[in-house]
Amino acid sequence: MYVRSNRSSRANRVGARSADRPAAILKLTVLAGALVLAACSSIEPKPLSLAEIKGQAQIDRAVAQREVQPINGPITLEEAIARALKYNLDRRSKMMEEAIAFNQLDLSRYDMLPKLVASAGYQQNSEFATRKATDAVTGEPSLAHPFISSEKDHTASELGLTWNLLDFGLSYYGAKQNAERALIAVERRRKAMHTLIQDVRTAFWRATSAQKLRNEVKLAIVGAEEALNDARKAEEERVRSPLDALRYQRQVLESLRLLETIEQELSTASVELATLINAPLAVKLQVIEPSETLNRQLLDMPIEAMEEVAIAHNADLREQFYNTRLATEETRKTILRLFPNLNLSFSVKHDDDVYLVHQTWNEAGARLSFGLLNLLSAPMQIRLADAGVALADQRRVATQMAVLAQVHIARLQYVSAFQQYQRSDAIWAVDDRINRHMANREQAQTQSKLDKVANNTAAILSQLRRYQSLAQAHAAASKLQATLGMEPDIGGVQDLTLQDLQMSIRTAMARWEGDAGTAESSQKTTGTPSVTPAAPVSVSQPAERELSQAAPAAEAKPEAKGKPVPTPRPAAGGWIVRLGSFRQPDSASLVVRRVRALALPVFTSEFSPGGTHRTQVRAGPFPTREAAEAAGTKLAGRNLAGTVTPL
Repeated sequence: MYVRSNRSSRANRVGARSADRPAAILKLTVLAGALVLAACSSIEPKPLSLAEIKGQAQIDRAVAQREVQPINGPITLEEAIARALKYNLDRRSKMMEEAIAFNQLDLSRYDMLPKLVASAGYQQNSEFATRKATDAVTGEPSLAHPFISSEKDHTASELGLTWNLLDFGLSYYGAKQNAERALIAVERRRKAMHTLIQDVRTAFWRATSAQKLRNEVKLAIVGAEEALNDARKAEEERVRSPLDALRYQRQVLESLRLLETIEQELSTASVELATLINAPLAVKLQVIEPSETLNRQLLDMPIEAMEEVAIAHNADLREQFYNTRLATEETRKTILRLFPNLNLSFSVKHDDDVYLVHQTWNEAGARLSFGLLNLLSAPMQIRLADAGVALADQRRVATQMAVLAQVHIARLQYVSAFQQYQRSDAIWAVDDRINRHMANREQAQTQSKLDKVANNTAAILSQLRRYQSLAQAHAAASKLQATLGMEPDIGGVQDLTLQDLQMSIRTAMARWEGDAGTAESSQKTTGTPSVTPAAPVSVSQPAERELSQAAPAAEAKPEAKGKPVPTPRPAAGGWIVRLGSFRQPDSASLVVRRVRALALPVFTSEFSPGGTHRTQVRAGPFPTREAAEAAGTKLAGRNLAGTVTPL
């Protein structure tokens, strides 16, 4: 009787305590529903205000310039490349994508761990959980009264550990796929770096030409305007015949139009360079012109060696290799889904229901399941996965063929750009001499203003074309290096200061040139345009070793730097192959050695156009034009293209 009365009193207390809760819970539910409906009905499109756009734009500009060191003076090519690698916004985005890919890889490792879940909840019923019983012997309803098995409201909590074998396998291969995606992000960052360096080199030389020619173009435009005004006055005063006066004006206007076109082309160079290095656009950049020569090492490499380097280091091709491995892992995941699944679990549970005898208990289990219908779709799934691998293989093969074609095309483009620069350099030398002669005639008052404007315009245009061909040669060399997968070995860009990164770039350039002493080469800000190395950075260590092993044996023993090979000029008569003129004696000596390696006669001569010392290299002489053309063909086979002329 005591036990029965105790249970009865407890049930009464529970019932009384629970009687007031449904009404309170109902009120809270209605109130929450009303608030949710009110919030949903109040959502409307809200365009950005002009003040919000301006404010966010100002914040974005501040973020773009955060931690960017100010430019305190003229910048060198090495500093421009270092600033681009460290501060360029697009490169920052690529680096963030790479970091996200590696973070995703780190996160996927945790997916292989067992699942540990803690849960807690509250349950409220309007009535007690009341049950009847049936006699197991007679099958008749029990004569006992219905009994309560659970109270109206109670809370339950659980801490469970589960481990699923199938999920573990899928997570394992998913982590391996994330590892491949991280490596793909690295290759995309490398590709973006190659493109960035190429763009910086081109923009740097355009800025150099703008800095060099800006004042000359303005003075030439002023002179052309004066000549045009004089011509119009002469026409009005009928000093000359109307037809001659109009022709004169036509020629002056044509020169003026050409000068204005040049000025317009030069006006955007500084802005382009500032954008690439993330400098304030309003700052007028001043650049320091390097005093190096174009790199011919790329032209000396056998094409077979270039192909091997490109296959091993090209970013696009390496990305396709990783995509193939990614597709292979997807095939394994597909096959794994067809296997039975084993699930193991263990949990600790607690429930404050007063009708439970044991309110805290442990629970463990193991379950083996198998999707029988997966057997029907298994052949199709496997074929689909194999097709994905075959597609990845086909893309890799197509990319490899495209990369090999790019190697050949980029090499030919660099050869052409190199020759175009040499031709533009020769044309500029001639135009510069003509312009000086015309300046002397002006002092002697033997030339007209039209002649002065025309010759000055021609000299400026020739110098601009020389700079443009130089920029194209550097861009072609950078494109070839990007195709070969060459990049600076500088470590983490964000971990280096701007000065340290600049020194690393300079060291890389010196290593690429094959002489560490060139790292401290002198710089100049005035004078005629000089030539910089085609490769702003060195190749990575594996690619650099392959390049050094591919160098021709004929160049294994270079002569002393700065001492050209003595080659006396032969007597007049016969035919020769002109191979170009060189500012640096080392370049001339290198060409002389390569010609001698082909068992062909060669000689040099020196001249100084505009005070700039140059060395001309010619193969020959040959007794007939046919012999000279045969030698030219032989030289062209070693990338020594020349022009056959009489001696």
